[in-house]
Amino acid sequence: MEKSKIGLIGLGVMGTNLARNIADKGHKISVYNRTVETMHEVVEKHGSENFVGFETLKEFVESLETPRKILIMVKAGKPVDMVIDSLKPLLDKDDVIVDCGNEHYLVTKKRFNELKGEGLHFVGCGVSGGEEGALHGPSIMPGGTKHSWDQLKDIFESIAAKDFDGGPCVSYIGEKGAGHFVKMVHNGIEYGVMQLMAEAYHLLKDIYGLDAGKMSEIFKKFNEGKLRSYLFEIAVEVLAKKEDGKPIVDLILDKAAQKGTGKWTGMDALDRGVGISTITEAVFSRVMSSFKDLRVELSKNREKLKIEKDMKVDDFVLALEDALYCAMLISYAQGYHLIKIYSEENGRNIDLAEVSRIWEGGCIIRADILKELHEALTDNPKTEHIFEIKKIIEPLKGSLEALRTIVTLGVSNGIPLPGLSSALSYYDSMTSERLPANFLQGLRDYFGAHTYERVDKEGTFHTDW
Repeated sequence: MEKSKIGLIGLGVMGTNLARNIADKGHKISVYNRTVETMHEVVEKHGSENFVGFETLKEFVESLETPRKILIMVKAGKPVDMVIDSLKPLLDKDDVIVDCGNEHYLVTKKRFNELKGEGLHFVGCGVSGGEEGALHGPSIMPGGTKHSWDQLKDIFESIAAKDFDGGPCVSYIGEKGAGHFVKMVHNGIEYGVMQLMAEAYHLLKDIYGLDAGKMSEIFKKFNEGKLRSYLFEIAVEVLAKKEDGKPIVDLILDKAAQKGTGKWTGMDALDRGVGISTITEAVFSRVMSSFKDLRVELSKNREKLKIEKDMKVDDFVLALEDALYCAMLISYAQGYHLIKIYSEENGRNIDLAEVSRIWEGGCIIRADILKELHEALTDNPKTEHIFEIKKIIEPLKGSLEALRTIVTLGVSNGIPLPGLSSALSYYDSMTSERLPANFLQGLRDYFGAHTYERVDKEGTFHTDW
């Protein structure tokens, strides 16, 4: 029997859809699932000459051409380790194991080093696009050895989504945990953008009293302009959907969940000393939303604010569009700066233009903004920060007045805007020649003799205050 080009373990919805995608593109794939009944159900429903299932792991491994390529689509953490441990006795030198889950990049780095010592190649591969993306074309971010990429390249390029020019939304990111690091930052940016959109919803609802249907129309207009993106596209449907005549969004409890990747991004940025305030504020906003009962109780003590509408609703909507564009660019800028610092510290040489390109299709944060970033970074590959690039900073500056206006209006009306206001503060901080950190250093030296540097001479100094 003809050997399969690739194998996949874990036939949940994501795993099944990814396997179907691979088979549909003409690659023979072997599949295995710990629960044999599930494997038979999936194969019965989707099986073909390119899609075959096996009851034992040994048969599964033996069905693959060498060097073997095996995708793991199980829950992150211990389940992945269990699959790897069960595979190792059955594999040969130079076989490739690919973890396509949302794993922390440091765990991926550890597995990479351990398996390298046993002659095996481990790939931490970010896959974005959800269930539909897995089936029809995701954005794929593989990290591992060049050998691994050479083995996977043809298959991954054939199943990936397409960028704005029709190219595959996949690119080799770098060694060890680089792929999962970039996917982690992708998710952090996603947190930031979603928080900005939620704040826009809050402003429209609480200041102007617009219903979900009207907001759906506004978001639809936004999605026809410079904010065109997958998240705005689905926002239109979320706001328009009704149940028994009522907008479903009005029936959803205001407690946001999270899977942890946004938190990982924030923690990594703090460890590296990189400011990503909009992303971290988005994480904290979800955390604060979880205290629903306490918020309800504390709201009884809140002062009653008189809503001041300084702008007509049509003017406000126009300003809001500009403000969201500006803040979204800033959220991307924060994520890109973190990737840049990680790349420099780990010798990864990650190409941010390529990262922008492969995010143009398939992934959750795909947006027209990414084409602007792709083109700008292609022309400026050595830039330290995207605020240096004229093609980015000029339109951003053109939208800043709107962002300041929206933040001022929201704050004066008691609307919490952690995302929009932190985006504005990030821009103001990163573009300020001088910040009040000298005062902070004086205080630190006073109470802890922490020392400081000076502007007028070299060295480290301490004052006997």
